[in-house]
Amino acid sequence: MRILGEDPATNGVKVLIETDEDIWHLYNVIEVGDLVTASTTRREEKAADKLRAERAEKKRMTLGVRMEKIEFSEDDLRLKLLGTIETGPQDIGQHHTLILETGDSLTISKDRWRETQTERLKRAVSDSRKPRIVFVSLDQDDATIAVLRQFGLKEVVTVRSGRSGKQYAEKPSVDGYHAEIEDKLVPLMEPNMPLVLLGPGFEKETLAEDLKRSQSGLFGKMYVYHTGQCGMAGINELLKAGMGADVLRESAVGTEIEAVERLMSEISKPDGLGTYGTEEVRSAALAGAVETLLILDSKVRAQDLDDVVRAVESQKGSVIVVSEQHDGGKSLAALGGMGAILRYKLG
Repeated sequence: MRILGEDPATNGVKVLIETDEDIWHLYNVIEVGDLVTASTTRREEKAADKLRAERAEKKRMTLGVRMEKIEFSEDDLRLKLLGTIETGPQDIGQHHTLILETGDSLTISKDRWRETQTERLKRAVSDSRKPRIVFVSLDQDDATIAVLRQFGLKEVVTVRSGRSGKQYAEKPSVDGYHAEIEDKLVPLMEPNMPLVLLGPGFEKETLAEDLKRSQSGLFGKMYVYHTGQCGMAGINELLKAGMGADVLRESAVGTEIEAVERLMSEISKPDGLGTYGTEEVRSAALAGAVETLLILDSKVRAQDLDDVVRAVESQKGSVIVVSEQHDGGKSLAALGGMGAILRYKLG
């Protein structure tokens, strides 16, 4: 994401959507009541003939829409913003839906920006410079390819080796299996993007050797890890165990899952330095006892928690907003969406 400018008069911030992940960040920043101004299309108004206006061509125009409903679509990675037209050349007071995708710019105006919202925009700017991570989780039979976005893990495709049963006798060579994996990887990869190969057995090492000989030039940054499982279960095993921490920290999700696992570990100990629940965490924050605050992004959208965030940051603590889209977020949701790792045990 790129911040294109700020307007103190309207309390507005203009941003450019540069990556798929930016759309998720904006979903967590825009709220009901905001005024969002963007270029859009709408049928041209015909003052002389309102009936014919329904059949008029759509024209591009800039409209300011007061938000009533915000929807994020993970499947096609776009944002749908429904509300009432407040500024623009026509149809003031009527409903309109803004559809925002990568490459679009928009201005968000709020009565008051919460600290968690401004920090989210700053995070989106810095995260856009970090590469995504691609995983291949495989054994001799199947390979699952997944992409780690800033907001969660997305399964892309599963490739079958065709080695089992009768097919194995007909297709004993591994070349076709690995070649198909490479064909699926090439459209996903960019230069210097990390590629993590994992799974039980030695299939991952063999694939690594084959990819090193690739003519695409895209597989120069590979990491190989052993896990007890393959498929999505193997990737989650890797994330939860903190294996490959250096490469995983290049993504927000890796940091979030690692922090949630640490919180769960502290909570499970008899004298552990972990607590959860809104009021328990708020009390600990106001007492200056919080080392790391973890808040689920959906909770940040629903509640103003700036007082807790300010209390933690004023005592040099860290704040991590955790996405609800991955296993770490689901674990935090089970705790009420808010937890903290403490500096010391509260009495």
